[in-house]
Amino acid sequence: MTKQFGRLIGVSLGPGHPDDITRRAAAALATGARWTYPVKKEDEASYALDIVRRGGFSIPPDAEPLVFPMTTHKDVLVRAWARAAARTLELLANGRDVLFLAEGDASTYATFGHLARTVRELVPMVEVEVLPGVSSYCAAAAAVGTPLADADDTLAVIPASYGVEVIDHLLDEFDSLVLLKIKPMLDKVLDLLARRGLTHEAVFVEKVGTPDERVVSDVTVLRGETVSYLSLMLIHNPGRQRPPMRRGCRKKDTETEQ
Repeated sequence: MTKQFGRLIGVSLGPGHPDDITRRAAAALATGARWTYPVKKEDEASYALDIVRRGGFSIPPDAEPLVFPMTTHKDVLVRAWARAAARTLELLANGRDVLFLAEGDASTYATFGHLARTVRELVPMVEVEVLPGVSSYCAAAAAVGTPLADADDTLAVIPASYGVEVIDHLLDEFDSLVLLKIKPMLDKVLDLLARRGLTHEAVFVEKVGTPDERVVSDVTVLRGETVSYLSLMLIHNPGRQRPPMRRGCRKKDTETEQ
């Protein structure tokens, strides 16, 4: 007889405000499935769990943390994913669905992707479902009150760790740029913005949607400051020279559809 595993469900919670929890996510939290949630180390408070707690949800007594250390060492991360996946499979083997609570959107730079991939590598038959949610940069744009992209604008979303050379290049290629995980690169990015005359086109957003949310329009005041890991920067480049659009392909696609 084939073993019946429960489903592994990535539940997106939004970046911080409990009202950003979608109806699908709220329904999943109420199903009686086993909860798991990420922490950076043992006995550490969970950001994801805090979102649902502030949303008025009761935390099940059997909710279980899974440890994903904050490191760039690949071997350490691989071992952590393997341990988390093995424990997740133990829970799924009971036939009960397992929820993984993910801040932001579970498909966007999220730990859930690593967990789900590792689980499926071990047991391909496990069913994985992702409940989409509000990403941090969409919430940040809403908090700032400015569109990420308008009309035929182009948009790039990258971790700032790619470095200032890449960021400099992308500012010539895209109308708007979202820099995630800005913390270790903040001063270098500020230097780049100053060189390019784009300082006043950037907005810094930290812990969006939480009681500690901070929006800084004058990013120059941030120089030398140690900011939260949960921070990002939105940059517009209104002076970008755009290449001519290729409208011939669009017309051909339309004719094909007809």
